[in-house]
Order: sequence, then C-alpha cells, then structure tokens
Amino acid sequence: MSPARTPRDLELRHLRCFLAIAEERNITRAAARLGLTQPAASRTLATLEGTLGVRLVDRSTHHLTLTPEGDTFRVRAAAAVTAFEDALDVGRAGSRPLRLGHSWSAAGRFTTPLLRRWRRDHPGVPLELLRHDDRTAGLADGSTDAALLRGPVEAPGLVAVTLFTEHRVAAVPSDSPLAERTGLSLADLAPHPVALNPVAGTTTLTLWPAAARPTRALTVANTDDWLAVIAADRAVGVTSAATPGMHPHPGVAFVPLTDAPPLPVSLAWPDRTTHPALPALVRLAQEITAEA
Repeated sequence: MSPARTPRDLELRHLRCFLAIAEERNITRAAARLGLTQPAASRTLATLEGTLGVRLVDRSTHHLTLTPEGDTFRVRAAAAVTAFEDALDVGRAGSRPLRLGHSWSAAGRFTTPLLRRWRRDHPGVPLELLRHDDRTAGLADGSTDAALLRGPVEAPGLVAVTLFTEHRVAAVPSDSPLAERTGLSLADLAPHPVALNPVAGTTTLTLWPAAARPTRALTVANTDDWLAVIAADRAVGVTSAATPGMHPHPGVAFVPLTDAPPLPVSLAWPDRTTHPALPALVRLAQEITAEA
C-alpha cells in the first residue's frame, strides 16, 4: 500500500491544471489548452483534491463551478505559480511589468495621472493597464498583480484599500425622452428593461427598493455589449460616473442619478503578493486620489 500523499508531494503541474480548469470552467477545454487528455486532467485534479483533503470543483451541475474552497485556493495557486516563474526569470526580476487590471473605466479621471506619475517615478518598472471581463479583473487567475475594482471586494484571499467613491449615472438611449432630463431617479428607470452585467458589473436589481424593482432585465457579458443594447433602445442601465469619460458612445446618454448610493473604487491585490513594486503602486494611488 502506497503512503498517503501530502501537500509536499504536489507539483507545479497540479496547480497549472487547476488554474486552467478554473478559468475554462470545463475540464476538456482545460486539458486541450495544457496539451493533456481529458482523463489525465481529471486525474490531476483528483490528485490535487485528494492531497488537500477538500473539494475544489463542484461537478454536480451542468456547468462546472468552483467550491468556496476552490475560490480561495485559486488565488493562492495563482500567486504560487507567479512566484515560481519570477524566481526562474532572474534576468527580469527587477523589471517585470506590474500588471494592473480593471473590468471597466480603470481609475476614472485618475487613470492618466496615475500612469504618467508611475512612468516618471518608476521608469524601470513598466505599469501595464489590462482590462479583464471578470469580477476580480484578472486577480483570481494570476493574470494581474493588482486591480482597480468597483463595489465591495468580497473575493477570498484579496486585500483592498478604498481609494475614492463615484456617483452613479443612468445610461439611456440618446434619443430617449429620458436623455433630455437633467437628473433621473431609480423610479424613472424601473418601468424599463435594465441591462445587467453579472460577470464584472456592479448593478443588480437589489439597487432598487423591493417594492419598486424593474420587472425585466437583459443580461450581457461585458461593457461593450452593455453599451450596445442600450444604444439599440433595448434597455437602460446604471453605471459609475467614470464610464462616460472612459467609454463614450454616440447612441448612449448618461444622466446623473439623484438617489443611488455612491460606488466605492478600491485597489486590490492577493494577500500573498509577489511583485516587489506593489507597495509603491498602493502609495502612489492613494496620493493621487487624495489630492483631488
């Protein structure tokens, strides 16, 4: 009888396989991406779960999802893989780009000052601004080192500091009578279908009082599709005040909302971060937003 495996027996391939499955939400696609057979990927995942003693993936539904333990482990596995790659990349250890993710609108009006100040103060470390259409803007799978996130930061394994808050605005078709108003309330939007982005957006129907919620919603996958359905007069939407400046659209008018709570904007990063320049980014982001 072979001895029981311990976490020390795990290899980098186990983590890479799990991260691919977590991103693809499909074992067959993850296996193809890694150059493995589907049974081999399944065995690798089973070995990882058996060694850790927890289920990381829920296979009980039609769509593969991560368990709460899987969500937590995803952040830590991504940090471990990044740390390993950094350790091997000795020649670039001091100059690897610092990858800053966002789902949309980045840091709003602070985006350009942040990028310019960073380039001036840290010329040896490029700051890459990367858009990811997911809730953690690339942090969950290790695609980014830090991220600008709107709304509550609830993903496990992340640390966050709130930089500032933004007012919310209504997004309506530019030829709608609503576009002629100087201000709108949530009640003004309730009779219309509302475009919602559950992948990376912050608006849900719970923004409205229970007795006055919209009865129709249109789900989209990203900001571009969100703008398109509003411009096509299929829905209205709610977003942050940064969106008009970062994503102007000729078919969409943005009108201030008078009764919606402000939206917090945070800088977040994994609690086991590996990029040595991250503390400098946190300090600079706080300095720039505090100067406004």
